[in-house]
Amino acid sequence: MRDELTTRSVLTDMAPVKLLLISGSTRGGSTNTAALRTALGVLPDDTTAELYEGLAALPAFNPDDDHEPLPPAPAELRAAIADADAVLFCTPEYAGNMPGSLKNLLDWTVGGAEMYRKPVAWINVAVPGRGHNALAALSTVLGYVGADVIDEACVDLPLRSAQVDENGLVTDPEWLAQLAKPLTAIRERLNSRQRSR
Repeated sequence: MRDELTTRSVLTDMAPVKLLLISGSTRGGSTNTAALRTALGVLPDDTTAELYEGLAALPAFNPDDDHEPLPPAPAELRAAIADADAVLFCTPEYAGNMPGSLKNLLDWTVGGAEMYRKPVAWINVAVPGRGHNALAALSTVLGYVGADVIDEACVDLPLRSAQVDENGLVTDPEWLAQLAKPLTAIRERLNSRQRSR
């Protein structure tokens, strides 16, 4: 019992953490964006999150522009990543790969150190058997920038458009229960990091 109380005390004494949620879709009715928007309402205790909404505004990556001062949109992206304790992605797959807009976003992160050792994960809301080419490409780039992939938080959570309500949120209780699992896994990784400091 004492060990249980000690463990509970350690977990509840952890500092608040912030997640950055990045959708790889620019489509208004995207289930990927709906999944992340829904995540804002089911976060673990002492966890906050921001949904990144600047994907469509990012200019095409040009190495000649990758220096200080950065263009405003890439500068805001890097600041948002730097301010987050972890990043959660959710992306569709286009033409057998991740969307060009998401690859462009990731290209803008290569020249900075914001993603280095940053805990990251992804959820895949595509129908079963789909989306894994995009996630394999995402994993390659995240490995290149030295991100810390939380394997247990990278999960398949199929989501149909019919499950998204008029507010762009998912209310299905079974799906929400599954969504809580990767969010908890991210929080646990961050707790573990805090305890090891």
